[in-house]
Amino acid sequence: MSANKGLDLILSKCDEHNQGKICQISNNKILATIADRIELCNPKNIFIHTGSDADCEHIKKMSLATGEEQKLKMEGHTIHFDPPTEQGRIVKQTYAIEDEGVYTSSLAKAMPRSEANDIVKKYMKNIMTGRTMIVGFYIRGPIGAPTSYASLTFSDSWYLAHQQNHLYRKNPAYFEKQTDLIGFFFTNTHSKGNLNTKEAYVLTDRKNKETWAWNVSYLGNCALIKKGHHRLANDDAIYNHRGEQLSEHMFITGISMKDGSTIWIDGAAPSGCGKTTTAMAGDVFIGDDLAQIWIDSKGTIRSTNPEIGIFGIIKDVNIEGDPLLMERLRNPGSTVIWTNVLLANGVPYWEGSHENIPDSGINHQGEWTKGKTDAQGNLIPISHPNSRCTIRSNQLKNFDEESANDPKGVDTKVFTYSGRDPDTMPPVIAALTPEEGVIFGADIASATTATEVGAKGNITRSPWANAPFFLGALGDYMDGQFKFFTNPKLKTKPVLASLNYFLTVSSRGGDSDKLLGEKRDVRVWLTWLAKLANKEVTGIKTALGTIPSYDELNSIFEELIPNKGYTKELYNKQFSLYIDNIIARIDMQVEAYKKEINIPEIYFETQAKKKARLNELKSAKGAIVVPDQLANS
Repeated sequence: MSANKGLDLILSKCDEHNQGKICQISNNKILATIADRIELCNPKNIFIHTGSDADCEHIKKMSLATGEEQKLKMEGHTIHFDPPTEQGRIVKQTYAIEDEGVYTSSLAKAMPRSEANDIVKKYMKNIMTGRTMIVGFYIRGPIGAPTSYASLTFSDSWYLAHQQNHLYRKNPAYFEKQTDLIGFFFTNTHSKGNLNTKEAYVLTDRKNKETWAWNVSYLGNCALIKKGHHRLANDDAIYNHRGEQLSEHMFITGISMKDGSTIWIDGAAPSGCGKTTTAMAGDVFIGDDLAQIWIDSKGTIRSTNPEIGIFGIIKDVNIEGDPLLMERLRNPGSTVIWTNVLLANGVPYWEGSHENIPDSGINHQGEWTKGKTDAQGNLIPISHPNSRCTIRSNQLKNFDEESANDPKGVDTKVFTYSGRDPDTMPPVIAALTPEEGVIFGADIASATTATEVGAKGNITRSPWANAPFFLGALGDYMDGQFKFFTNPKLKTKPVLASLNYFLTVSSRGGDSDKLLGEKRDVRVWLTWLAKLANKEVTGIKTALGTIPSYDELNSIFEELIPNKGYTKELYNKQFSLYIDNIIARIDMQVEAYKKEINIPEIYFETQAKKKARLNELKSAKGAIVVPDQLANS
């Protein structure tokens, strides 16, 4: 299609107001992409979203008018329900489009390009007939940052546009500037279609830097500007900027030090494993889910959050563990989008809130009453385990908006890697070397969560908590991690650590599956790591890494959680090394990585050295080694 015909097609779908908006776009590639999507999807008309207050308000009104959302009792709060069959990411129907000769990760599903082209044409042709196509110009990060990608979005869902307005910066002029800065833009094309989950697909095209989704409304499936374009950013970092940039599934939080400085911490964890809670544990935070990371010209590691909002799991959010978030959710003054929680008398309720719950209402499966069971006789919870709330970050008291909008990013000194690990790793342990720190990320093992449709809670490998969002060879991604954290340009090597607050009482000799610690303890683990980076503590060096001493932790507990009463008995349970468990985990990971291509040899060499140290420690001290044995050795 010629440029003139493309522009004519676009203008033919616009009213006079939207014609004026589209004429502000000068980039021919952007205009050609819009025309192509119009030709394919055949909408009745198009709405050009400029990011203005008027456009944002129109989108919200249309989401309510079409029934995609409902108003709630509290001003500014709305609710959306996804289909009962689509309460998480549809991983079995999510594919990477694969070209001949291009390797796709063993942890992803591939679809040949010819098949993908056919299936896109089959389902997307005329899919928006009679509907409005909303065209959005979003930027994934602060304007001017070297890793802030522009994302052009197409959808017939006003709800999706409303959600994206809470999560991303939006402005066509800045969109074009970021496109010029980076050299390209990402594209996401979505239609809610008929919401038939059986005929739903999510596709990622690495070559053309675009994503596709149809017959879906769960945000993790349709808002591919989020995890879909995170996949594309990941691809760009590893294959075009290896050793210089990373695109990670990480929170960004800051711990304020007594000298007035802030130690910034980036932390990886699989979805549903506490990233939002951990982000909120800092004195200030920038993000709870994604991080763009690079090494600047001065040799420091910089981090930005692509997002400006939180799309967080609400299960177990309560006043005791999440006071700042609860203060905004239960008081006027914020705009919040709720999904798949219980609705009763215009008020949302959810599992683990520690609040009084009504006996009936509407939730993700329809009408709900206390004691209601499903077809298999299982009790239906008041809210789905993956139910969510979306809120702009700047509505939270501890959000550092100035740092979040700084295109230079924040100077990041600590990186953590964690999963839902009930029996192996201690709550916090710092790596002895950068190589061993990279392996902490590579070896994350975690129980599957309700963020994926059909998940059963089994312990699985979750490399860097980022593997579902990297579509190339895991060996290439691992090589990028080693090259980044051992880059000779780095002025100071960061602290790389394992973080785990899912140890259970039963794993340490008790008879309960309750957690050995509390959610609020994570603030102590983060503070210890910040002090380690600031050279205020030294910890105890072990065969696995550096653990905190009891005195170091007790001092921090007395300062931050004075009513805790942190005992030496609890410390010993949390920080004793269960060597057989650790070695079994190493063996599992090594065997799995032997089946992958391009795994750097340094991975296997480092694991062998660590395993030898652990076996030596076991021979000297036994299979369970308490911290006092390590401190006195």
